[in-house]
Amino acid sequence: MATFLNLSPPLMAALLCIASFSLWLLPEVATAGITRHYKFNIRLQNVTRLCNTKTILTVNGKFPGPRIIAREGDRVEIKVVNRVPNNVSIHWHGIRQLQSGWADGPAYITQCPIQTGQTYVYNFTITGQRGTLWWHAHISWLRATLYGPLIVLPKHNVPYPFAKPHKEVPIIFGEWWKANTEAVINQSFVTGAGPNVSDSFTINGLPGPLYNICSPNETFKLKVQPGKTYLLRLINAALNDDLFFRISNHSLTVVEADAAYIKPFRTETLVIAPGQTTNVLLRTKPNPPVNSSFLMAARPYFTGRGTFDNSTVAGILQYGIGNPSPKNLPVPILPPINATAFVANFSSKFRSLANSQFPANVPQTVQKRFFFTVGLGTNPCPKNQTCQGPTNTTKFTASMNNVSFILPKTALLQSYFTRRTNGVFTTNFPTTPLVQFNYTGTPPNNTMVMNGTKVVVLNFNTTVELVLQDTSILGAESHPLHLHGYNFFVVGQGSGNFDPNKDPAKFNLVDPVERNTAGVPSGGWVAIRFQADNPGVWFMHCHFEVHLSWGLKMAWLVLDGKLPNQKLPPPPSDLPTC
Repeated sequence: MATFLNLSPPLMAALLCIASFSLWLLPEVATAGITRHYKFNIRLQNVTRLCNTKTILTVNGKFPGPRIIAREGDRVEIKVVNRVPNNVSIHWHGIRQLQSGWADGPAYITQCPIQTGQTYVYNFTITGQRGTLWWHAHISWLRATLYGPLIVLPKHNVPYPFAKPHKEVPIIFGEWWKANTEAVINQSFVTGAGPNVSDSFTINGLPGPLYNICSPNETFKLKVQPGKTYLLRLINAALNDDLFFRISNHSLTVVEADAAYIKPFRTETLVIAPGQTTNVLLRTKPNPPVNSSFLMAARPYFTGRGTFDNSTVAGILQYGIGNPSPKNLPVPILPPINATAFVANFSSKFRSLANSQFPANVPQTVQKRFFFTVGLGTNPCPKNQTCQGPTNTTKFTASMNNVSFILPKTALLQSYFTRRTNGVFTTNFPTTPLVQFNYTGTPPNNTMVMNGTKVVVLNFNTTVELVLQDTSILGAESHPLHLHGYNFFVVGQGSGNFDPNKDPAKFNLVDPVERNTAGVPSGGWVAIRFQADNPGVWFMHCHFEVHLSWGLKMAWLVLDGKLPNQKLPPPPSDLPTC
């Protein structure tokens, strides 16, 4: 201190100025992101559900898998070690992966799978995102058991745009299969028929009291206190089903969709598609009966022609103590299985906050327009074989713009980066249907599709408008379309055929909802917009696993920009090879 006091006045003033400036910076330093490390051991584990024990693939022996928690701005490193016979890859569903496309995860798109005994470190920074996302396997049907929540909290000292909840609870909807899901889809490939369905739905891995269970521990229980607000982070990890959800005698306030805040709205029943996340606020009753309990329930929304798991999963919302018996608890009344009008009305309620803190940066002008049909189709049955598809000479398949996507034998991103694309993919994916017809009317007689590995090429920063149109070929049904590497704005949706002359005038360009997975309405269309500001190869596909397996998928190749932060960096040294 004596030395400080003996300093000359000009030097003392300078030091005080520097000290003040440093203290002014400290709050920013305190909110800087950190690096969070996780380790995923993919290993086999015996798990009992529905009075049956089977060996399943897990992360660290857990089903569902472990929770990843980070904050906006954090860097996340997940070391994945494959200790099972299956090839594995993990997708971080909804993470933008800005300049980190090598960490996106879909097998044969951005990486070759992690083979038995191999290790790969997924490394990415969470930029400009906060909310509920999730992770899952992205190869074959392994995500049936390899999935878990990915929670992105706001930066330190940044509040939610709603009152702070008393508690936050992830609720993940899934499915339980007594059969091996790899055998289920492989049988479908051989026979050409639709795959068998699951034996139950689950809430946080538990089937609940409406199924034949042998233990009360197979029911999810949410213990709550009266007069409190709970943030429920809902995730639909089911393989093939949109789900209705409701809690008896309680209403919910929807505040977020796919990790993007929305204008809050109240509802008693919601619908959530595979791949989607929805955050809701549950306000518990201030004076409930002593030790009262209520059922929560979910069951499918379905309009297609095939078979589906027409069952209901239930959990218990519990006030007080004890072990409530669900036998006398009423099951929540849910909409009819095929309640398309309810789904359309519910979907129309989602609106972005669109304020100064959370703007809706929807492109106001469009440089590239695309029109994609999505739906089912057929492939011919192999010679000297009888199939079980729509006819005994055809197999079920699925396509976009009548192209059924064939996975390559090496990753698209690797082949693009090394400029070795010959024989891997072509850049002639059709921008509009090659054959036009009444898409939601009487289907054409010829339902055959073409097969190929085709992509669409976009220049960096191109603004895109894409209309996704359902078709009635082999039955109209909804299709949850997920776009990797991007969020997009849902600017319009409707029933029947999209009218390019009338429908664009009704687009919402002010506060459309921002999502990464949007449902193409059964017998209808949805229009989205996004800006191609993330270089790389980005998968877009139906999140019904059966449709994904049958080929309802494609990829966007976004070229590098001119600036260093607009270019895809080289791959990491431990990137798996095929």
